[in-house]
Amino acid sequence: MSLIVSDLQCTRGNRQLFSELNFQLSPKQLLFLEGKNGSGKTTLIRTLCGLFIADKGNILWQNQPIEEHLEVYRKALFYLGHLNAIKGDLSALENLRFNHLMSGQKNNDDDLLDALERIGLFGYEDFPTRELSQGQKRRVALARLIVNKSPLWILDEPFVALDVAAVELLQQIISQHIEVGGMAILTTHQAVPLTEGEVQHINLDDFATKSGRVTDA
Repeated sequence: MSLIVSDLQCTRGNRQLFSELNFQLSPKQLLFLEGKNGSGKTTLIRTLCGLFIADKGNILWQNQPIEEHLEVYRKALFYLGHLNAIKGDLSALENLRFNHLMSGQKNNDDDLLDALERIGLFGYEDFPTRELSQGQKRRVALARLIVNKSPLWILDEPFVALDVAAVELLQQIISQHIEVGGMAILTTHQAVPLTEGEVQHINLDDFATKSGRVTDA
């Protein structure tokens, strides 16, 4: 099981963002995606999720083009973007129920309540999420990771609006996912230990020209 990207090129408007992008992500690997604002990080993430079509190149999941097996691929994928994707009229617990119903994954309420407690929302399970702070809303979205069984996580700025304790907890959750054979791709503007050490790095600034390359830190 792996994600293989070969000779990928993406353009937005009249500007080519990157080209000749190649990498492979295997179980127990984390890829840290870097680049200045406008380098194409979000475009690449949306492309990897099958939400944007590249100009050229291939994205393979289990050696099959994702566009030919999009339903299977999306079941193996968990994507968290800038938006929390939660419904304000629903409580934290109801949001988790809804998301897991939509994903086809089965978790009982005890599992969901445990996830909310671990993420720091004990006592807020039944509050409408519109009444929560921005940090608490982000925690509701991130609670999905604790009970999510998808092998590939793609996380765009997951540490936004989190305090120090929540940043540390989220790093633990992602690390545990990797340790048990999962894979993750993430972007972040915050310096966190998770993105240091033996992780794969891609800086999209390098791929604005043909001289870019992928390096292992």
